[in-house]
Amino acid sequence: MRVRQRIALMAAALWWGSLTAIGFVAVPQLFVHLQPAALAGTTAAHLFSAQTWVTIGCALVLLMAMGRHGDDEPAARPGMVMLVLGGLLMALLVEYAVAPRIVARENLRLWHGVGTAMYALQWLCAGLNLWRRA
Repeated sequence: MRVRQRIALMAAALWWGSLTAIGFVAVPQLFVHLQPAALAGTTAAHLFSAQTWVTIGCALVLLMAMGRHGDDEPAARPGMVMLVLGGLLMALLVEYAVAPRIVARENLRLWHGVGTAMYALQWLCAGLNLWRRA
């Protein structure tokens, strides 16, 4: 495995691992241990914003790593590019379209559901990307 492939694998692992740790471990624990719930929500929002930046960085590394692969390598397949771009799109939509509505307390149940679904889609994109690279 070449250095470029190793770096891409590490970026894919960081992306999926950070999504898993924040979305499925850290944030649920905030709501268990922090009171009032508004404090937990504010802290969770900061973690999700930080996760968006991790996603942007990992996606850029992955896209740059795909730039010079031969056609026979899995990372060069259009499906891999779509997984990265799809995950990146989900992260940006959650950060800049969904999160402001949640902060404004605009139809909280709906927007939390939409945000959760988009986060899960991003997690799937990152996981499939990692699975195909490993």
